[in-house]
Amino acid sequence: MVVLVVVLLVAWLIVSIIGFALKGLLWLGLIGIVLFLGTAAIGAVKRKSSRR
Repeated sequence: MVVLVVVLLVAWLIVSIIGFALKGLLWLGLIGIVLFLGTAAIGAVKRKSSRR
């Protein structure tokens, strides 16, 4: 599960960097940031619940 979250975080980070690097794809950068934050939050919640 941790590997999947890390892979998704890296993918969203790459998508957001590409989106901000290309002028016409600003929307892609914003979507990448939202998905990155969502994946990080879900990973943190799942990690906390698995420790109990």
